[in-house]
Amino acid sequence: MPVPRAQLSRPPLERMLRIHEELRRGALVNCTHLTEALEVSRKTIVRDIAFMRDRLDLPIEFDSGIQAYRYTHPVNAFPTVHVTEGELMALLVAQRALEQYRGTPFHRQLEIAFGKLAGGLRDKISFSPADELQAVSFRNIGLARTDLAVFNALSGAVLRQEEVTFPYRKPGETKAVPRRVQPYHLANRENLWYLVGFDTERAALRTFAVTRIAAVAKTGKGFARPADFSPEKFFANALGVMGGEGNHRVVVRFQPAAAGRVREREWHESQEMKDLPDGGLELRLRLGSLAEIEHWILSWGAAAEVTAPAELRTNLRRTAAALAAQYGR
Repeated sequence: MPVPRAQLSRPPLERMLRIHEELRRGALVNCTHLTEALEVSRKTIVRDIAFMRDRLDLPIEFDSGIQAYRYTHPVNAFPTVHVTEGELMALLVAQRALEQYRGTPFHRQLEIAFGKLAGGLRDKISFSPADELQAVSFRNIGLARTDLAVFNALSGAVLRQEEVTFPYRKPGETKAVPRRVQPYHLANRENLWYLVGFDTERAALRTFAVTRIAAVAKTGKGFARPADFSPEKFFANALGVMGGEGNHRVVVRFQPAAAGRVREREWHESQEMKDLPDGGLELRLRLGSLAEIEHWILSWGAAAEVTAPAELRTNLRRTAAALAAQYGR
């Protein structure tokens, strides 16, 4: 069944770019010519030209002598996006933040896109984008050394929904074990990349640190990502990336010296904070696993004390005893 003509029309930006090219090379540009070339109505052409003139500030006028539109002066670049100076500054700050992901497939494309935005607004902003390099900086300690070939293979498999295999080394182990996975999602948490996927041999969702994947191979099989899979839901009960089926109520008390720093951040969507009479703070969380919270609590040293659950207190007591033995030699 033939598709109605209206559904075959070009997207607005593509139409306007075509109109711009016609005007730029000095062609006879009138509604009759454009409606035939772009397969749209006269009303659509008039609306596109009005947008280009009034919203994109392109110097278009209708010359009644030749009954056609023209540029009143030469135009080289088409201003595809209107961005204010404040918005550009925000984008440049975001670009600096993304420097930590240098080497990933999208980093170069982002660099090019930011360059185009800055270049197109060169006459409309009061600062040079180069000045921003001196105004804002980011530094992250312990950036992961992600293998670009592995990242490219995984991101491609996620997008194309292709099953993959790879040798995976668990933390603390030296030998890698083959895994067969349907990759659902790539997530960055605390400067580390993780793959969330369905492990076909274990018949369960698993999280894999990309830095522990040595190589990726396709199995030649496709898969359909479940419609009910949601990264937000998957990570909802995790402090970082390690979710779980549990339902742990974690309560941590912070001494006054650390309370201010705890208040300054959003640690988890389930968090509840309660001020204590001595100036300290009680933080309550609801987590699906205790795998990550122990390391986080230890990072606060003696300024944090777990009051619940008992299992976590026991684990911390065991770790504290091992530390005391190690440093008491």
